[in-house]
Amino acid sequence: MNPPAFYCAAAVILLFSLAVIGRPEQAGAWLLQAQTWAANTVGWYYLLAMSLYLVFVVVTALSGYGKIKLGADHDQPEFSYLSWAGMLFAAGISITLFFFCVSEPLTHFAQPPAGEGGNPAAARQAMQILFLHWGLHGWGVFALVAMALAYFAYRHNLPLALRSALYPLIGKRINGPIGHAVDAFGIIATIFGLGADLGFGVLHLNAGLDYLFGISHSHWVQLILIVLMMGAAIAVAVSGVDKGVRIMSDINMVLAVALLLFVLFAGPTQHLLNTLIQNIGDYLSALPGKSFDLYAYDEPSDWLGGWTVFYWAWWIAWAPFVGLFIARISRGRTIREFVFGVLFIPLGFTLAWLSIFGNSALELVLGQGMTGLAQTALTDPAMAFYQVLETYPASRAVISVAVLVSFVFFVTSADSGTVVLSTLSSKGGEANEDGPKWLRVFWGAAVALVTGGLLFAGSMDALKSAVVLTSLPFSVVVLLMMWGLHKALHLESQRQRARLHSLAPVATNGKARHGGWRQRLSQAVYFPSRDEVYRFMDSTVRPAMEEMVEVSREKGLVVETQFDATNANLQLIIGHGEEHPFIYQVIMQGYFTPSFARAGIGGLHLKNRRYYRAEVHLTEGSQDYDLVGYNREQILNDMLDQYERHLQFLHLVR
Repeated sequence: MNPPAFYCAAAVILLFSLAVIGRPEQAGAWLLQAQTWAANTVGWYYLLAMSLYLVFVVVTALSGYGKIKLGADHDQPEFSYLSWAGMLFAAGISITLFFFCVSEPLTHFAQPPAGEGGNPAAARQAMQILFLHWGLHGWGVFALVAMALAYFAYRHNLPLALRSALYPLIGKRINGPIGHAVDAFGIIATIFGLGADLGFGVLHLNAGLDYLFGISHSHWVQLILIVLMMGAAIAVAVSGVDKGVRIMSDINMVLAVALLLFVLFAGPTQHLLNTLIQNIGDYLSALPGKSFDLYAYDEPSDWLGGWTVFYWAWWIAWAPFVGLFIARISRGRTIREFVFGVLFIPLGFTLAWLSIFGNSALELVLGQGMTGLAQTALTDPAMAFYQVLETYPASRAVISVAVLVSFVFFVTSADSGTVVLSTLSSKGGEANEDGPKWLRVFWGAAVALVTGGLLFAGSMDALKSAVVLTSLPFSVVVLLMMWGLHKALHLESQRQRARLHSLAPVATNGKARHGGWRQRLSQAVYFPSRDEVYRFMDSTVRPAMEEMVEVSREKGLVVETQFDATNANLQLIIGHGEEHPFIYQVIMQGYFTPSFARAGIGGLHLKNRRYYRAEVHLTEGSQDYDLVGYNREQILNDMLDQYERHLQFLHLVR
């Protein structure tokens, strides 16, 4: 556990929850006032920040930085492109898609931000606004946070934590109060983002149960639903039944796609396809203007704060959660491939879902005169979705499937959220490590407490207000992450230029680098054991580093060495005052022996035998070459080669 980040975030969450539960009416009124203040005061900031996030990731992907890998240059993607696309596709689906896909366009249709409602022009504008809220901006902030997490974790060997993205700005102080504050802001934003998502999910499920079984809408029914489903999510998170959850998720995806296709082909198919294409065109053509539309010349209203500002705050709140998930599955991808995959793969399904369900609802109101449906979206938004499905064949069975799918989405989102929160409140280790199980239980209970408190304090309005307020500090953190990532990418580009610097050839007694050709061939097919590499590092690499230290200090350089015998990690650091230090590491890495060599290993045919390499790592990560077989002079020459390149790099960035 990371005590400062954990205790700070936990204290804020518990104090807020107790205040809301103790005085729900006063808390609800205060939250609404605070949201109005935020919309009137910092609404412009939210719109500007979200646009900056999107522009930054797109420009970065299209620039020369797009070729950089999220990992070492020799890393290959862990997942095939199809599997990776499938996981991104799954990341784009949430229970809130069910809640808003019908209620939001009908609300904008009846009460547009500008102009008269209830006509075809208002319907077209409603879909344009819906696409804006669920479109590229949201996935832009996800891509930014995920790219920063993956880049610093996989390429610079920093912890998979939010604070790591600030390393280029504050250096080792990321492990101090500033870093703890960044992690705490991320936890708080994630808690309220999840709380809002699950709150809307509970309202949606309560409406479905009301339709099917007559279970009335009430805070106590919703509280029971929260306890039951969060209990199931915590049990899954603690037990780690990955296979079962994965199978449920796969089945759920199939059912969701089947539901979408059913609505498409059982409804006015031609009209829905026409409107889908037109909605995409309207969205893309209006994207620049709508990204900055504050309705400053219209009559003052609460619309912007209740919708666009809320959505931007909600996407920001979800960024640590979804960003961490995307980072974990994206090692080895280039930045360009990563950004455009994250932006467009989930977006395709999301916009198709919103268009088909949204236009089905609008067609019922405009084409069939079901004006009561629009009124339902205003007074009971969760029920509007089921009233649309009611007009289709076998409606009761279809609605039952929708409730089932919503329930599984709820559990899997809550399960993933508690695991990610436990990771965010831990110190950060290997990229595939999760936080301890007791933290998952704690954060699961905290999310349930926040969700229940907000529903008691004012339902939808309280959920929106809390998200807008708690996302504000983390939105600044994301801007700093953007700055830190840009700085790191710029420095890396200069390092790559420095590598092209011509070096004078170093004589090695007239022989080739590895001696004669026979020795080179023997070395090429040599797969040493761990003990052999350990002895080589201790008897050859370490003395070479010590000799380099001795001579460097004679030249007046500030040199530091770190020898970690337990993990076979040797490190040489040459400081340059306020400029970037030179770091040369030799780390022992294990690999599976290639199949062609296994049969010859003592005749034992050991299929899982591993061999080891003494790999060179610089500031930007592994250089993917092995020192085993080098003599002391050759290792010293290699260190000097890399040091001269570093000096050239410092010359370029001064």
